[in-house]
Amino acid sequence: MRTPIAAAVLLVFAGWQAAVHAQSVDTTPSTPGAIAPAAASAPTAASAASPSAASSASARNNSAVPLEPVVVTAARTRQSLSDALPQTTVFDQQAIRDSGATDLVSLLALAPGAQITTTGTFGSTASLYLRGADSTQTLILIDGVRVDSTSLGQAQLAQLQLDQIDHVEIVNGNVSALYGSGAVGGVVQIFTKQGASKAPYFNFETEYGTHGTQRQTAGVGGAIDSDRSTTFDVTVSRFKSDGFPSINAAEAPGANPSDDGFLNTSVNATLRHKFNDDWNAGVTLYDSSGRINYADAYDANVTDVNQDENRVMTVSAFVDGKVTSNWTTHFRVAEGDDQTTDYLDGVEDSRFDSTNRQFTWQNEYALTGAQKILFGYEHLQQSLDSDQYSVPMRNVDSEFVGYDATFGRNQLQFNIRHDQYSDFGGANSYYAAYGYNITSSLKAIASYSDAFRAPTFNDLYYPDYGNPNLKPERSHSEEAALQYDGKELGLMRITAFQTRYTNLIESTEVGSSYDYIAENVGHAKVQGVETSWSGQIGLTDVRASFTVQNPVDLDDDTDLSLRARRFLSLSANRTIDSWRVGGNWVVSAARNDEGTNLGGYGVLNLTARYNITKAWYVTGSLDNVFNKHYEMVYTYNTPGRGAYLTLGWSPQ
Repeated sequence: MRTPIAAAVLLVFAGWQAAVHAQSVDTTPSTPGAIAPAAASAPTAASAASPSAASSASARNNSAVPLEPVVVTAARTRQSLSDALPQTTVFDQQAIRDSGATDLVSLLALAPGAQITTTGTFGSTASLYLRGADSTQTLILIDGVRVDSTSLGQAQLAQLQLDQIDHVEIVNGNVSALYGSGAVGGVVQIFTKQGASKAPYFNFETEYGTHGTQRQTAGVGGAIDSDRSTTFDVTVSRFKSDGFPSINAAEAPGANPSDDGFLNTSVNATLRHKFNDDWNAGVTLYDSSGRINYADAYDANVTDVNQDENRVMTVSAFVDGKVTSNWTTHFRVAEGDDQTTDYLDGVEDSRFDSTNRQFTWQNEYALTGAQKILFGYEHLQQSLDSDQYSVPMRNVDSEFVGYDATFGRNQLQFNIRHDQYSDFGGANSYYAAYGYNITSSLKAIASYSDAFRAPTFNDLYYPDYGNPNLKPERSHSEEAALQYDGKELGLMRITAFQTRYTNLIESTEVGSSYDYIAENVGHAKVQGVETSWSGQIGLTDVRASFTVQNPVDLDDDTDLSLRARRFLSLSANRTIDSWRVGGNWVVSAARNDEGTNLGGYGVLNLTARYNITKAWYVTGSLDNVFNKHYEMVYTYNTPGRGAYLTLGWSPQ
């Protein structure tokens, strides 16, 4: 018991140190499937598989048998959360409700190893830095479908509202051997709501709060036939806010100082049919569209009105089944779209429409009860329609194979993948991990992996900048971890990691004419220790994470931009009769933004939910309780104190 107790003490002490440091450096300014298709297409693996510590605790309090959380993203196949060798986090429905978040950006701020930056008001550009990796080096999937921009190389996180989301899985570290390009820092996989095999049901919520914020959501789903073999779910939502000024006028006096409003409408629809115990098929649609006013720090005219219209959409069809008792197969045909149109004073200024069309065939073959082979093929077709420049269509053909096994106290995971790009050639990646169960509760884990990020269309072809001779960015990672999983403390993990980056794509000045070109010239290294914990203290459900890291640009020996060396998150929630009360605390030390120091900060958010009846409930949240003033990106404001009230009805 001394090892997990020492880990808990280390987590608390390290968190206290980070908080103290953040307060000392804080500045107040004076003046934004791949799853495996298996899980994406099978609610039995997705929706039934991921109760968090919070929901498991509720089950225990009701004298029910707690379900073991199950994940699919860490190995592209189903396994219990405690068996996942990469660091893996699950936010299920209970955890999402406890977070008080309404969008994915706010939720990810509570994940281990994750740092979030936003450029102003609600819906503004948001970036995720997972284990110090760049925002273009973490892959975002919706039900196994890529949704990243082919021009920028990252997804529009700010458009992803939580109303359509059933649960989220986050895998930290290099997993390109499973998912290909972009999975250097890790993978965030979003699972949308699936229809439950029960009588049709309906639910809705309406919310009002600070900045004229309004949110309405309604959902309907269930079985549509007598034997409950055909199920569906449709969820629609609308989010509107008057917002606040995105730009700090004292630091960027040329920007329009008016409030920057945001409007988002989202829909998710799923239809699924179970032919028998072995075969099922279905279709899914996710569509989120947003419109935001934003301020430009470099505007020459403070009356300029800038506006973006953004859209993220996925549509897919899938078939899952058993060929034999040992062989399971999955087919998925899908398309993921990322669209952005920019307007200046009502006139279209630029347009970038990305399309990712993909076909996936994945298979799992059980050699024995404790050994499994994974193999499959993916075809990805990427295109860009833009009024700024033209690019050729890019095709990617990928083969992957994996092996998972348990021998006594030993656990193995090996994955290898080859991606062949039509524009620059091939890229290989691999992952090798070993786990040893020291006791029934304590496990030691070590892994070595190789990952890559393919050049974006901007990197390759953007006028007067792109370089068609670019090669992929590369990275190599080593990890060593201790994991404790027991009734006394829940699931706790400490991971020491190191990732080295080569061939990073950077802007290089050409001569003395201030012209720039993209070249593979960058080198970086991120070393760190990451601690996570999900469990209980008495009857209180607790999630905590703390990261200490050293993100260094090896070319000039400076910290990588926007990455703090210390940051933590802590959330605690408890059920008291008809009440569910709690909150979360997010703390970050100082960061560097291209040479400008941004002070550390600590933000406290509180939530409370009261169940009026079995179906009716009311929820209140108070964000940034102490009205902390801070910046995530230089010149951009962040929300001050905000209060929000929600009324909802759900008979489930």
